[in-house]
Amino acid sequence: MSEAYPIPAKSIQSELIVRRSRFISNIQLTPTVPEARAAIAAVRDALPDASHHVYAFRVGFGNSVNEGMSDDGEPSGTAGPPTLAVLRGSGIGDITLVTARYFGGVKLGAGGLVRAYTLSAQEALRQLKTELKLEKRTVGLEMSYSQYNVVKRLISAHGGTVDDEVFDAQIMIVATFVVSSLDRFIPEVQELTAGSVIPVDLS
Repeated sequence: MSEAYPIPAKSIQSELIVRRSRFISNIQLTPTVPEARAAIAAVRDALPDASHHVYAFRVGFGNSVNEGMSDDGEPSGTAGPPTLAVLRGSGIGDITLVTARYFGGVKLGAGGLVRAYTLSAQEALRQLKTELKLEKRTVGLEMSYSQYNVVKRLISAHGGTVDDEVFDAQIMIVATFVVSSLDRFIPEVQELTAGSVIPVDLS
């Protein structure tokens, strides 16, 4: 079972002005690298006249994280790396942060850029609400009509959600559980049905 970790609860946008340059940061939930790439492209499309579109992303968490970043034309190491450093320090996974910069006519210098992109990322994260990502698993349960109500009540008691029901000679329920809840549900449903209802992993 993979470790639970915080993820963005919803997309946000924040803005910071540093010596007349506007730094507009967007954060999105991106559970896959293709979704991270799509989020970056979406900001480019939404703010096409920005001088730079600096980004960093972290997909996954812990030992199975995929990371990416870009200075997008800013001096090397002044934009992407500090943005990624802020994301790493946040402990949040499945996150993409894109900062669009509108140049205000005053050069910030390398140190000034690092500080500005760091502050912009920090401000965006300050406004971000997170939720816990829990590993889930979907199972199929075949049962008799007489067992239906008992099994439905047990699914609900363990926080499962019913995704589908098929009524035929037997009843098939497709349900999704948080893995820790499923581990408790399986022995209980087997005990209550004398071993006749055996969850089949459909994930």
